[in-house]
Amino acid sequence: MALFVNQLTHIDVTLWCAERGLVGCSWQVDALLEGALGEDGMLFDFGEVKPWIKRTLDGGLDHTLLVPARAPGIHISECDEGVCIRTTTPYVMEVRGPAEAFSLLPWETITLEQVESHLSGELTDQRPANVDRVTLTLSEEAIDGAAYGYTHGLKRHQGNCQRIAHGHRSRLAIWQSGQRQPALEARWAAWLDNRYLLEQADIQDQKDETLTCCYQAAQGKFSIRLPSSRCAVLPGPTTVENIAIWLARSVARDTGQTTRVQAFEGINKGAFAESAP
Repeated sequence: MALFVNQLTHIDVTLWCAERGLVGCSWQVDALLEGALGEDGMLFDFGEVKPWIKRTLDGGLDHTLLVPARAPGIHISECDEGVCIRTTTPYVMEVRGPAEAFSLLPWETITLEQVESHLSGELTDQRPANVDRVTLTLSEEAIDGAAYGYTHGLKRHQGNCQRIAHGHRSRLAIWQSGQRQPALEARWAAWLDNRYLLEQADIQDQKDETLTCCYQAAQGKFSIRLPSSRCAVLPGPTTVENIAIWLARSVARDTGQTTRVQAFEGINKGAFAESAP
C-alpha cells in the first residue's frame, strides 16, 4: 500500500556549485509513503503527513547553504561564529555563521537526485510504525518565461530567513503601458541570476573588488565576503517587497517609462510594485 501527497510543501535553499557559485533554488516536494494498513484502515493519517514531513525539512536542510564538502576548492573549519566555509572556485568566498545555517554534505557536487535520496533516507529513519519507506520527489517549478535564482539573508527575521546564505528561484514579470515586457524580464532575470542580494547598511567593508556583509541576528552572528561583481546592493532589507520596489524603480529609471513589477520569493508568493521614471 502506498500513500501519496503531491505539492506537500517546498524547500528554499542555496547550493554551492564549483561552476556557478551561489545558486538560489526552490524545490516543490511530493511525498510517497509505503507500508501496511493499520487497524483503523489507514497507512498514516493525512492530517499528520504534512506537519511531520514539514517539521523535518524545516529543522534540517530548508533555508540553509548546501555545501558539497568534497568539492574542489572547499575548506570548512570551526570559528567563533560556528562554521567558516571558504571557497576558491569559481570565485573566492568566505561565509561564517551558526552551524544550523549550513548543510554540509559529503559529496563532490550537489544534484537534485542526491538531495532526494538524502531526505528520503532521513524520513525513512524516522518513519511511523505502519510506514516501511518514505520517498520524496523534488522538482523545480515549471516557469514559462523569465526566472532567476538569488541568495540573501534577513537579519530582522525571527525564523530561518535570517540565515545569511539561503536562497530562492523566482519568476519575474514586468509591465509597461499595460503590456508584459518579455525582453526586459529576460534581461533583468539574467543579470540577477546567481547574485547575492544585500542591504546597504550591512556592508562592513568594500575594497579590492570584494564586499563583506556582516550582521547580528537572533540565531547568531553572520558574515559573508565575496566579489562585488556577484552582489546587488539594495537600500533596505532584501525582502521580496523591497526587491519588487527596487526593480520597479531601476527599470523605470533605465527605460524612462512607468513600470510595474511582480517579484516572487520562491514558489507561489511575492509582491507587486510600481514606479514612475
